Amino acid sequence: MECGRDVAGRQRNVRGRDGAGAWDRELYGGLVRLHILHHAATMPIYGLWLIEELRRHGYRIGPGTLYPILHSLEHRGLLRSTVQRDSRAQRRVYVATPKGKRTLVRARARVRELFGEILHEGEG
Repeated sequence: MECGRDVAGRQRNVRGRDGAGAWDRELYGGLVRLHILHHAATMPIYGLWLIEELRRHGYRIGPGTLYPILHSLEHRGLLRSTVQRDSRAQRRVYVATPKGKRTLVRARARVRELFGEILHEGEG
């Protein structure tokens, strides 16, 4: 899934292997952010784990997409990161801040309301 530019420098829609274009990425981007916040509120998380977790749900997100999202959430005060070192390597680990947890609680209520309507349309 890439977004490219044409020869005039205008953004163009480049489809990924799954057929998703720029609009799909924009549409699902908020859901991915909420998913990241959800996991960061329940346990410490790190980039590679998130890439694998999102892939398990059908989202193919690479480090060049994920790390700017994590940095943005941290910049907004929703996540806090620390560097953990072991004998061979270091890893940046993220956890939800109190503000991030409050944001997640509010978001859950809004998602429940909106998605409840979307998922039940046509029933009944």
